[in-house]
Amino acid sequence: MIILGLDPGLGTTGWGVIAAEGNRLRHVANGQIRTDPSMPLPRRLANLYAALIDVIRTERPDSAAAEEVLGNTNAQSTLKLGQARGVVLLAAAGAGLDIGEYHPSTVKKAVVGTGGAEKRQIQAMIGVLLPGAKVTGPDAADALAVAICHAHHRASAAGMMRRVQAGS
Repeated sequence: MIILGLDPGLGTTGWGVIAAEGNRLRHVANGQIRTDPSMPLPRRLANLYAALIDVIRTERPDSAAAEEVLGNTNAQSTLKLGQARGVVLLAAAGAGLDIGEYHPSTVKKAVVGTGGAEKRQIQAMIGVLLPGAKVTGPDAADALAVAICHAHHRASAAGMMRRVQAGS
């Protein structure tokens, strides 16, 4: 199973691709998509969409996962982040991918073991869980964490399904 993790952002969207076989994980690729803040919002969103489609075509994931948006005190920033997240979901859904969506605390708990983990703890665990991965930046690290969270949730669900079927 090839999983595309996505950390949406208008300025920078992180992406990370892992291969998951049961509980074994392997790094495939990661990167960051940046948009030019001097461009009009519709053009930035279109550029983000085009770059994501390129990633999906190149990496050919089986499924995707995106981090949910947390609101902040600046409503305008929250709205722009929500628009970028919509583009991220549209690109993945338009490519026919099933998409998991995870709250940031769920991602942190899946990767570090606590929902209140700090970014540096997440980045350190990415190095442990995906040895040898050269991570292109903090947004790419967050995207890899989302992919790892999705892999763990899929593996747990598959294990539960096997137990239910065995009991039938």
